[in-house]
Order: sequence, then structure tokens, then C-alpha cells
Amino acid sequence: VQLVESGGGLVQAGGSLRLSCAASGSRFFINRMGWYRQAPGKQRELFATITSGSTNYADSVKGRFTISRDNAKNTLYLQMNSLKPEDTAVYYCNADDVDIPSARVFDSWGQGTQVTVSS
Repeated sequence: VQLVESGGGLVQAGGSLRLSCAASGSRFFINRMGWYRQAPGKQRELFATITSGSTNYADSVKGRFTISRDNAKNTLYLQMNSLKPEDTAVYYCNADDVDIPSARVFDSWGQGTQVTVSS
């Protein structure tokens, strides 16, 4: 699966951004999709997932970020509100392409998009 993120940029604290992740080339069934982020000097962290419409969030973004998916457009979204300087990171889209008969999972990543929140 090819994943292309867009929508990153520079925003002031308290502002909002909406990220998009367009998926193409799936050979099987895209099950779980998620958003990760990696701040300078830190490990990449998973903070939001969506699986068959069910969503999960890390405590650090719960109540401020919303993950959603438009299956008709093969696009994953992340609405980010009340942004904080500590949200500054490169944001990555991730997808699990599942071959159901064999149960093999093919993991794909986007190239990342920079989000910078100024104080």
C-alpha cells in the first residue's frame, strides 16, 4: 500500500490542523490504520488508531484529536484541535493490508508530514 500524507504545517498553540493520508495500491484488505508521530530525539509513538470504525487514542491526544476514515476515498484523516507546542513532530500514517486467507499482514508507512506548533 502506498500512503501519502498531507496537511502539515506551522500553527500557533491553540490552533487546529487537519492531516490527510491517501492510500492506494492495496492488494488485500486494509484493516487497521493509524497515526504515529516522532518528535526530535524521541521514539516514534502510536497515538491514534481506527479499526472497522472503532477508534483508540493515547491519553496525550484524547479529547483534542479525532481520527477518521473515508473508505470511499481510501483516505485517513486526523483532525487536531487545541494544539500544543509538545505536539510538534513528524506525523506518519500507517496501514495494515491483510491477506485474510493466509492471515499475513503487510505493514505500510507514509513519508511523514511535519507539524510545528509555536508557543
